[in-house]
Amino acid sequence: MSDTNDKVALITGASSGIGRATGKAFAARGARVVLAARREDELTGLVGEIEAHGGVATFIKTDVSVAKDVERMVAHAIETFGRLDYAVNNAGIEGKCTGITDLNEEDWDQVIDVNLKGTFLCLKHEAKAMLAGGRSGAIVNVGSINSFLGFPGGSAYAASKHGLIGLTSSVSAELAPQGVRVNLVCPGIIDTPMHQRLRLLLGDELYDSVLHKRVHSRRAGSPEEIAQSIVFLCSDEASYITGTTLTPDGGFTLTI
Repeated sequence: MSDTNDKVALITGASSGIGRATGKAFAARGARVVLAARREDELTGLVGEIEAHGGVATFIKTDVSVAKDVERMVAHAIETFGRLDYAVNNAGIEGKCTGITDLNEEDWDQVIDVNLKGTFLCLKHEAKAMLAGGRSGAIVNVGSINSFLGFPGGSAYAASKHGLIGLTSSVSAELAPQGVRVNLVCPGIIDTPMHQRLRLLLGDELYDSVLHKRVHSRRAGSPEEIAQSIVFLCSDEASYITGTTLTPDGGFTLTI
């Protein structure tokens, strides 16, 4: 995908999991990457790893639920590299898994603020930067199979991820005529720190049972596999794809 060469890609939630793999995937294809997350030590290490392999990267500590942080993040990309071509809105948290009668307002707000409001804030400032630059661009939001499916105790998380479908579709309708594509990737069970925490919560037996009964591929996906999907949606090979959802889930959502 040589069309990414020398382009600038911004990735949130880049300190681990899918975000980390996506940053490395863009860098491997010649893009200059801006890595954003709350954990500065992990970002520093990732920049060093990318540079050791000949890539170009910078980082900025960012809490996507804070408007000023997001504005500063996008400004950093423009000040450092002079442009913004791709953005991946991957930052997210699972929050507290508990029944609706026990879920308090603060826990609900925290999940919605990061997963849904954070994506809104990123879209707002990323779109401004892309349109101001007078060039085309591509944005990928990262949802989940829980963008379609709820689960017991997951009302806040599922609501935040469901909301990304409407947000992505609406913003695509606004920006596509101006040359900026917006899509949604909804991964299934992926071997990330978040899903490792889920395994601890459910226990190995139940977790593995879900993998073998629901996932056609009978395994968890890797962050690198999701990163490939994201890079594809940003590339010229996906030039006629916008406002849609790609679901790399090993067949999970197709199981009856």
